[in-house]
Amino acid sequence: MNTTDDEWYDEEAGPLVPLYAVTGGRTRPSRYDLDLITLVVAIDPDAHARLVEPEYADVLRVCAYPLSVAEVAARLSLPLGVIKVMISDLIERRYLIFRSSWQPAAPDLDMMQKVLDGIRNL
Repeated sequence: MNTTDDEWYDEEAGPLVPLYAVTGGRTRPSRYDLDLITLVVAIDPDAHARLVEPEYADVLRVCAYPLSVAEVAARLSLPLGVIKVMISDLIERRYLIFRSSWQPAAPDLDMMQKVLDGIRNL
């Protein structure tokens, strides 16, 4: 193998730091339950990117504009579980803000019964 001192790793091998090391071995977010369509956006990504690890800085830069959690994972080519942990960490540091998906209110059973009675009367 013909190598020099500058080439001590293979570019195609992937990231130098294993993903479990980036998240401290965590596989689930500690505080926030993020789903695939939760929107996230960075607050002052350039300033905060200097304060975090390179992998977290990449997330901040990608989130300069609102993106879903799934889009962040796709753009960075990282597993969804890792991205959820990283995004949760950045939310806790107040470097990202998020908006969860809309959840419909519980159905009004009285109204549903009236609709059903109306259909039966047709």
